[in-house]
Amino acid sequence: MKILVVFALALAYASGSALRGEEGPVQDGPDGRIANGEKAELWQFDYQVGLYVKNGKTYSWCGGAFLEHAWVLTAAHCVDERFVSQIKRYAYPDSILIHSGYNRKTMANDIALIKITAVQYSSGISPIRLPSMQPPYASYVDEKAVATGWGRTSDSDQYNSDDLMYAYMEVISNAACTKTYGASIESSNICVSTTSGASTCGGDDGGPLALDSKIPTLIGIASFGSQKGCEKGLPVAFTRVTNYLDWIQAETGVAY
Repeated sequence: MKILVVFALALAYASGSALRGEEGPVQDGPDGRIANGEKAELWQFDYQVGLYVKNGKTYSWCGGAFLEHAWVLTAAHCVDERFVSQIKRYAYPDSILIHSGYNRKTMANDIALIKITAVQYSSGISPIRLPSMQPPYASYVDEKAVATGWGRTSDSDQYNSDDLMYAYMEVISNAACTKTYGASIESSNICVSTTSGASTCGGDDGGPLALDSKIPTLIGIASFGSQKGCEKGLPVAFTRVTNYLDWIQAETGVAY
């Protein structure tokens, strides 16, 4: 199994799973989808990374977020037991770091880092900011956040979108999310509501959830959603970035 990692930062307006589940985390594969979202403008989300995954003769997508010092943050299940062959757009992988606590059955600690060769920043390539390391950390409940990704835009679609899509969703409490997913939700998760009709379709696995502010701040990494589909109004779960700031700093030196 190989991953052709498409470093899509400079292709933010270009062609480019869902984990479903008591609802519990069920992994269909790493195809990311933004349902009922909007098409991104050129360079609108210049921190977005696309991971092109090859498994035999089939291909699929995962997302990721570009950090400083040439690191990409994504979901562990996107790179677990896979070989990253290269990163398109003048970048090549140096290493993959999967969190030591990652559990592919429960999706706990679903977070990983990819080190790439140096990248020249431009108007279309820019790292996303991490939350401040100074506690107490915000829960972000009731705040608006934006998720981005390529792929199918509804449950009925058979093919991925040619465009980077985005959707704004409201962060909900973990207690509310537990009503759908039970013990699968831990303090290391952050959930969003999809009752507005917009959804990540269970993932755009590994893709970013950013706080809607003047300076985008990465608060989540897409992890899992409902096996019933992306248009059922059920919550979507992300890995909560604030729970891993110490780990990210220790591995990358990136901190705010």
